[in-house]
Amino acid sequence: MFRSYLRLLLFTFGLLAGIQVPGLVKDYSQRVEAHLFESREALDGFRQTAERFFNGDLQALLRHYRSSDDPVFLSDANSIESLMIRNELLENEWQALQGPWVQRTWHVLVQADSQLREETLNGYSYQILLVPEAVGWGLGAGFVLAFVVESLLLGIGWVILGGRRGAVKESWR
Repeated sequence: MFRSYLRLLLFTFGLLAGIQVPGLVKDYSQRVEAHLFESREALDGFRQTAERFFNGDLQALLRHYRSSDDPVFLSDANSIESLMIRNELLENEWQALQGPWVQRTWHVLVQADSQLREETLNGYSYQILLVPEAVGWGLGAGFVLAFVVESLLLGIGWVILGGRRGAVKESWR
């Protein structure tokens, strides 16, 4: 009986944890999108200048700033370069989040930018999404967790008991 309750408890815990995955992916995607819009806005003035004087080439604008002897221009070159690097990172993150749900989930759980993932986790509030992928993740995680833990405990019991099952109760006869 205890084993049945343990199995149910593990399944429920896995179900609730698995349901969180799509919500986390959604929150991460929204955070990346917000930062990307902000980054594009920050670069917009420099893009307009590059469009006007360098045929839209931000790298040419950056080289122009770097070639100046004016310390203000050199400082601005560092700022522009930082904005460009940040924008490229966010564009790459955004592109990675445009694929199928498996790819998006893998990216957020394994390959995401650590700073953005940490920011997302710090602001994340647990939620129960009733969408098919959340239900699928929940059921899958619940089953896997219950199966793995029960198998592990049975394996440990098998090793401790030397491959024998304990005393088997006599049937009802």
